[in-house]
This record gives sequence, C-alpha cells and structure tokens, in this order.
Amino acid sequence: MNSQVDEPTVQALFSEQLATHLADQHGADRRSLDPPADAVARAVVLALQEDLTPDGDLTAALAPVGGIAEGVIVSRAKGILAGSACATEVFGQISEVVNVFWLRADGDSLNPGDVVATVNGPLVPVLTAERTALNFLSRLSGVATATARWVKAAAAVDPNVRIWDTRKTTPGLRALERAAVRAGGGWNHRDNLSHWIMLKDNHLTGTDITSAVVSSRSVWPGRTVHVECETLDQVRESLEAGADALLLDNMTPALIITCVAAVHAHGEIHGTRPLVEASGGITLDEVAAFAATGVDFISAGALTNGAPSIDLGLDLFTSDSSPREGGS
Repeated sequence: MNSQVDEPTVQALFSEQLATHLADQHGADRRSLDPPADAVARAVVLALQEDLTPDGDLTAALAPVGGIAEGVIVSRAKGILAGSACATEVFGQISEVVNVFWLRADGDSLNPGDVVATVNGPLVPVLTAERTALNFLSRLSGVATATARWVKAAAAVDPNVRIWDTRKTTPGLRALERAAVRAGGGWNHRDNLSHWIMLKDNHLTGTDITSAVVSSRSVWPGRTVHVECETLDQVRESLEAGADALLLDNMTPALIITCVAAVHAHGEIHGTRPLVEASGGITLDEVAAFAATGVDFISAGALTNGAPSIDLGLDLFTSDSSPREGGS
C-alpha cells in the first residue's frame, strides 16, 4: 500500500454476489480467459453473414478446385494475444476440415514475427475465413494489449490495485471484449444492467442515496448495491446506508485519498468496508497517480472503446515452401 494512505486494518467484505463474480474471473487454469462458447458462435455467425451476403466469396470461388492451403498466423506487432477461440470458430463455421493449431494461448505476449498458429485445409474456405478470423484476433488482441499496459502501470505503484473494464463495449461483442480484458490481466465489472444495482447520479433524481439503497435492498435482496459518489459527503452517506461498493467519480487523487481514509475509518468501527473504485476520465498516463490512492479498482472505458487493433496476418506457403503474406 502506498505510504500516502494508512495501511488498512479491516478488509473489504464484498457482497456474496460480488465476491463470486470476482473469484470466477482468474482461475488456476486458462479456462477463465475463454469467452462463452455461445457468445463466440453468435458473433461469428453475424460476422460471416456480414462478409458473405448475398452471394458468398466471389473471388475465392475462382481458386483452383482441390487446392490445399498451408500457412501460419503471424504477429506483426508487439502485444498480448486474445480472440483465438473466435478465429478457430470462423474457420470451423466455414469448413469443418480446416485445421487450426495454436502455438500461443490467449494472454501470451507477442513480438513481431512470432508464429501464433498454423492453418491447413482446402484453399477456398481458408481464403474465405481469413479476414474475418484476423479481424477478431486483431481487435481482441488490441483490447488485451491496452489492458496489459494499464495493469502494468498500476502494479508498478500498488500490485493490489485491479484494473476494471466498463460497459463501454462494442454492441454485440461484450463477452468477447471482456474475455480479452481478462487475457490482458484486467478484471470485469458487472456483466450488464441485470447483474447488480449501480446507483449513478441520474438514478438519484428525485431521491437520495440512503432511500435508494434501502429500496434496492427491498426490491432486489442479495444483489450488490454500488453507489456513484462525487463528493466526500456522498461517500459518508453511502457508508451509513450500507452500500457494497463505491464508485468515486471524477475525483482528484487528493480527494480520493481523503475518501479512502473515511472508508477505512468507517470500517474500523463496523469491522468491514465496501469495495472502492476510482473512475471518470482517467488516462493511462494518470493511472499510477490513482493507483497510489488506496482504491481497490480503477475502471476505464478506454480498455475497450479506445484500444487500437494489433496487426496479425495469415501467411500462406507457396510451392517453394516460402510464406506469402496475406492481404485483405
């Protein structure tokens, strides 16, 4: 813990729902990095419909009948791999006889020239699937790479601070992008609006924090109650109301330190404290300063809505066994 903040003597006691949600994200094996299989299949169906409607792949149809493709997926940039399940699904939906063998796994570091996977099978379906598969890989590896930068910057100050994503995801691709965040070492916020209660400023129109928390407990017992706070007074009211988590929105690091102290002081009296999250316009250049405040999580929409894609390509081998770089 940073010296600016007193070492806490009480632990955050997360709601059962929140504790389970966090525990499921980074398990002992790699499966915690995988997106749900049904989400992968749905996304790939839509992507292929977009690419092949109405008459299929006109150009690939001109390829030699019976042609066989052998090649490798290669990283052309430094980054973190994500999206391998989506790429495999793309090839599989186009043809069951295309084989993809992964030499790297989601979450692995990549350097330019690294061979990520081998691909072999009939030439026509390989050509048809190529760009769609690479689009998923490039986009999701970009999310993982951006997340890894945030995680590294925060850990350099306080290794206990976790980087959280937000709901600012590409419509229809949330489950895939959230898996990419995990591949980059980050953590997932609530799944969607139906997951837990988050009382933001607009939700408090015509009411107050205390009344909203009481109503939340009554209508949705057992659900996490997360309250957005913009002032120290709102933090204090949320603590007295018994909120499970506090989102400190658009605060300076100095004010957050004061709020974290209030949270721990409240915890000294009651034995437990809520989770504390910092959010609101935080940039990668600023994350270290916010990691030094004593918060549990830092959330940023930039992990998903501002991440540039990572360049990966499919290089097919020619008759002389040399790789030929793929195009679009």
